[in-house]
Amino acid sequence: MRGLLARRMKFHLLGAFVVSMGSAALYKFGVAEPRKQAYADFYRCYDPMKDFEAMKAAGVLESARAR
Repeated sequence: MRGLLARRMKFHLLGAFVVSMGSAALYKFGVAEPRKQAYADFYRCYDPMKDFEAMKAAGVLESARAR
């Protein structure tokens, strides 16, 4: 029974480190990178004036008159 806690702690610390690094990598490549790519794709061809004109025509903006 001597050294049981130390042996088990080494195992659990190594396991916790591996699981946390795996989770971080999975989040980065499964969530963060696709999200960044989606934002980049959206803003690559985004025209704010066209969007403004569409909102103005729909009457969404109170400060701009709809024509």
